[in-house]
Amino acid sequence: MAKLFDCITIGTATRDAFIKSDNFHVDPDHHVLGGKALVMALGAKLEVPEIFFSTGGGATNAAVTFARQELKTGCIAAIGEDSAGDVLIHDLKKEGIFTGFMRSVHKPTGYSILLEPPSGERTVLVCRGASESLTSSTIPWNDIRAKWFYISSLGGNIALLRAIVAFAKKNNIRIAYNPGGKELTQKQSLLPLLKHIEVLLVNREEASLITSVSFEDAEKLFLKWDTMSPGINVMTDARNGVWASDGTHMYHAGIFKEKRMQDRTGAGDAFGSGFTSSLVYKPEDIERAIRLGSANATSKVEGMGAKYGLMTKKQFESDKRWRILPITKKSLS
Repeated sequence: MAKLFDCITIGTATRDAFIKSDNFHVDPDHHVLGGKALVMALGAKLEVPEIFFSTGGGATNAAVTFARQELKTGCIAAIGEDSAGDVLIHDLKKEGIFTGFMRSVHKPTGYSILLEPPSGERTVLVCRGASESLTSSTIPWNDIRAKWFYISSLGGNIALLRAIVAFAKKNNIRIAYNPGGKELTQKQSLLPLLKHIEVLLVNREEASLITSVSFEDAEKLFLKWDTMSPGINVMTDARNGVWASDGTHMYHAGIFKEKRMQDRTGAGDAFGSGFTSSLVYKPEDIERAIRLGSANATSKVEGMGAKYGLMTKKQFESDKRWRILPITKKSLS
């Protein structure tokens, strides 16, 4: 009989390169979304003091959190038959994560290049590569037994999402889902599947997109959202903290103060996987889930790379820094 996992993560796996340089500048530019552009001299050879490499991708980032929270964890993602893929497998095995579900394909492993000027803002160049090759036919369904699935971006593959949801429903597997932008653009196809999601995690713009309600009115937003996705719905809002609803109550919390702000890459994955891993242990304790998700995200942004600072179970439970996070709770009308 197949091994029973506490959680199997499904999504992307990438190799990340972080490039910082004083020669990168941010200037006003009305031609681009947001009105600001990263500028560098055309035809110049720019000095880069260092390049920092790490592994990323929603599936592998989340898997590390679950493993460090002492949960039996597997990971499903597609990688290339190349050195970047080898590094990803090495990193997962080092954390005690089962890699037998990882798929190797004849495409390069996904790659992200993060260009960071002195201001701390960044531009990300993404080559999705093998990550977009994950399909229902490549997943070894007969070998999978799990209590939870944690799904991150699927590159817009709604057919794959539909297959995962159907399998989970048939096998009594609970689902946490942090959808990618390409899935959210397919709203009409996505909405029917949300009724089968136990935990839905999005940011405030995405919550507004799903519900067509302004995120400025959180209670109104959740009242509609809870009819569309009847599980636990979570809306993150960067430095403004997080809102959550279980259909009966709405919760709001701020953030833990970071010691330093180094790199936000993977902070969303850190929060979502921290929040969900807490529910694996204590399904009804949303306040603990908020606290662990917030602590994990804060710890992550204090260093470079998407997996920096992801906390162990012992660190979260023993460090006084993470014990108190004011959380408000009110009944939904």
